[in-house]
Amino acid sequence: MARDIDEAFIDEAIERYQCVEAQLAEFNQACTAMEVTVRSPDGLVEVVVTLAGTIRDIVIDDRLLTEDGRAVSTSVRLAVTAAADAAGWARQKLHAETFADFHAVGRLDGA
Repeated sequence: MARDIDEAFIDEAIERYQCVEAQLAEFNQACTAMEVTVRSPDGLVEVVVTLAGTIRDIVIDDRLLTEDGRAVSTSVRLAVTAAADAAGWARQKLHAETFADFHAVGRLDGA
């Protein structure tokens, strides 16, 4: 049994795919370019991280250098963990905004 090929449907699907690919490339580029800055709870360590998760900078307040190794380690770990969480949150928010106009495959209601 021969099947009819709906060329208009195929052309539309290709256009949609290309649009999604372009949006994804823009999203990935934005994640690499955008940064969040987070401080440790004690305020002595500042971490700058991209939305892609790359740490761009760590600034340690001189006051922390007089503390023992455990305190320094804890402060750095808490700041890095908070930075990773903040980058993930910002990436999810950007993703939701970037792809808000796209509905899930197979869903016609846009939900």
